Amino acid sequence: MQQSYHSGRGAQFNPANSFLDQQTVQEHIEGIDEEHYVPPQRQIIIDHPKKIISKSDSPDLRMMYSVNPYQGCEHGCIYCYARNSHEYWGFSAGLDFEQKIVAKPNAPKLLEEAFQRRSWRAVPIALSGNTDCYQPVERELKITQQLLQVCLKYGNPVGIITKNRLIERDLPILKELAAEQLVHVYFSVTTQNEELRSKMEPRTASITKRLKTLETLSQAGIPCGAMLAPIIPSLNDHEIPSLMQQVADAGALSVGYTVVRLNKAIGPLFKDWIVKNFPDRATKVWKQIQELHGGAVHDSLWGRRMVGEGPISDHIAQLFKIAKRKYLYGREMPAYDLSRFNRSGSYRLF
Repeated sequence: MQQSYHSGRGAQFNPANSFLDQQTVQEHIEGIDEEHYVPPQRQIIIDHPKKIISKSDSPDLRMMYSVNPYQGCEHGCIYCYARNSHEYWGFSAGLDFEQKIVAKPNAPKLLEEAFQRRSWRAVPIALSGNTDCYQPVERELKITQQLLQVCLKYGNPVGIITKNRLIERDLPILKELAAEQLVHVYFSVTTQNEELRSKMEPRTASITKRLKTLETLSQAGIPCGAMLAPIIPSLNDHEIPSLMQQVADAGALSVGYTVVRLNKAIGPLFKDWIVKNFPDRATKVWKQIQELHGGAVHDSLWGRRMVGEGPISDHIAQLFKIAKRKYLYGREMPAYDLSRFNRSGSYRLF
């Protein structure tokens, strides 16, 4: 029996959760007689954490403080590093990650309480350090919108990274934040090949729509940048110059990149995906990812894990450097204005 392909999903199965002793998985499809059941709709799990701001000590990240209103992501990007974090909830990094979405409706209240503490010093808050804060469920729950309102109310800077057009809904708030130098927005851009995008990021906006949203925000005065991430050898690495030109034409002030790394459960998920979708080059892509990471498909060493090492890494870095110099020379994001912070919350009242 051959399992049918689950269209509209990045992952095609639920790998084992490394934290659980007993579980039902389907890592060896050929040994199971029944077709794997995939629930047609998402499940929303409500969480009420006691704190919402996470601090990262990683030197790879510019924004050291982040708020994640959601865990899990319907976008279904097969390469997403955040998949592994879903195991902490007792779920799988595979289909569970795309279907079981943990939402934190008390996040705005917790953020406001944090800003009111005398120990808080104004630093940029990243939305999100994990999953996309504008994924589809945000349309209904509006947790991200409320978080932006809290940042505006207290004058605390905020950075956003997304690949969803829903951010246009919050343009009025973003314009107010931008007027006081309190916001940066980055768009995650991977490919202009729609066939590749629809398989690799099945529930995300097309590159055309992302670029249009980037242009809309830029023209409205919101400082925008782009992340070409992840760069995957023999899949999208050759697109670096053209993607750089397109984001520059749309108004991007800054562009960064990371290479693909397949830590823990993401490795078998990606290998299954590449074999099913691109059998003609699956072996080549896998081996080149290994070349990036010293023979493995993952790396956890700070400073090296984001860019890889070796000839392929050097080629990507050089291609990126040349394209950036050509299309974004002299551009940069404006600095945040940390002096705007007001602990009393009287900076903006709603």
